[in-house]
Amino acid sequence: MTAGHEPPDYALQLARLAAIVASSDDAIISKTLSGEIQSWNAAAQRLFGYEPDEVIGQSITLIIPPELHDEEREILARLGCGERIEHFETTRVAKDGKRIPISLTVSPIRDSKGVIVGASKIARDISDRKRVEQTLQESARALRDADRRKDEFIALLAHELRNPLAPIRYALATCKRLDRSHPQYKRAEEIIERQVIHMSRLLEDLLDLSRVARGTLELREGVVEISGILGTAVEAARPLLDAKRQILATHMPSEGVRLMADPVRLTQVFSNLLINAAKYTDIGGHIELNTHEEAGEIVVSIRDDGIGISSEMMPRLFTLFAQDRSALGHSEGGLGIGLSLVHGVVQLHGGRIEARSEGPGCGSEFTVRLPRRLPPAGQSALPGDADAPVAGIGLRILLVEDSRDAADSCAAMLELSGHTVQVAYTGRQAIDLAATGAPHVILADIGLPDIDGYELARRIRGLSATAPVLVALTGWGQEQDRERAFAAGFHHHLTKPIAPEAVEALLRSL
Repeated sequence: MTAGHEPPDYALQLARLAAIVASSDDAIISKTLSGEIQSWNAAAQRLFGYEPDEVIGQSITLIIPPELHDEEREILARLGCGERIEHFETTRVAKDGKRIPISLTVSPIRDSKGVIVGASKIARDISDRKRVEQTLQESARALRDADRRKDEFIALLAHELRNPLAPIRYALATCKRLDRSHPQYKRAEEIIERQVIHMSRLLEDLLDLSRVARGTLELREGVVEISGILGTAVEAARPLLDAKRQILATHMPSEGVRLMADPVRLTQVFSNLLINAAKYTDIGGHIELNTHEEAGEIVVSIRDDGIGISSEMMPRLFTLFAQDRSALGHSEGGLGIGLSLVHGVVQLHGGRIEARSEGPGCGSEFTVRLPRRLPPAGQSALPGDADAPVAGIGLRILLVEDSRDAADSCAAMLELSGHTVQVAYTGRQAIDLAATGAPHVILADIGLPDIDGYELARRIRGLSATAPVLVALTGWGQEQDRERAFAAGFHHHLTKPIAPEAVEALLRSL
């Protein structure tokens, strides 16, 4: 050694090492090869809850779960062979019994002659990391489950939309036959109407559910009588109840019970629940509808003796696209969105819905609780449709639609109602006809092949000071689509598929 490079004092080195061990954020513990604890730093005290004098001299198994004692014996054996054991994850037990996930490194301790006399353990609490990992795993599982259910739903939607097409095509083939009888023709008509209504309801449910999820479904509330709402819901479910020869028992309040609600949406709730009960109850089964008041609430329960609900299905009963695989044979064209939609509409009314079942084969009960809110002062009449305007002289209508089948069939329907109809299959053709034909109303598709319906509306609004009434016909039914249509100059927005009576009602109002 040269002058000025003398080795530091050994005692000073030990003091520094002791200070590092004492101030470490990791638990540092030394033990003999027999497992007896020799040292215990402050971090070990914080992590495991034991004071040094409680553990020094005790076996290291004090903080090791019983089922991991073999792990400790294997570690000691490997240390005796001079092996260093790098970071492995295990579990230890604190003084209060709490199990702590840790990352552990174990190194042999040698004496001055190089003989292994013990081991040094560095333990790090990885509880936070484990919680994050668990959260990520749960999120990943949830995403996989949602993705799986989405794929199943898309397959189911494709299946359920294809199903009505077969009877429609068969019915159309019957209508074309010259040798078909009048009863056969009428039956084919009824089949087509029934299947088109079914497809329309599937799509409407999808749109409504999307509006509920985005918080854009608006309630048109008025003072309604609950018995009237339930009566309409029963009428909607009656064809299925009768077809399956099921017995429906109803128990209504003797006096009219009124509340503030949207009659259309509330009818949707109870008809959905009744139809579900009928679907999942066998032929000849029993369904019971009960209504009563309780603590300022109107309580409506629908109980059946049907197939019941499994315990696995119950927690996700109101989840989007949720369907019990064992019950698919009873779904009869359902998409697994009805209960999610019902749940959303009930919540919009400030209410809640509960489901109960003792399990498969034991029936089920759905209970809706709605607050009995009083109407604002001066509002006491039950809501009803305003008297429909009497159809007067026919309107001049310009129909703009690039689908020739849709345009020609709609034009024929409007002409049968007494209107004069011109048809344009492109936006530019529509502008020419609008300039010369002076239509009262323009029914325009948005997705046109040359200029879209928005641009068409802007141009027609600029033709004259007295622009016709513009009605958008579109398959895009989101709130932003409505806002965009109104911003372009449309007065009304109808989402396809559009019921003929909806078009007639709008035209009568004009």
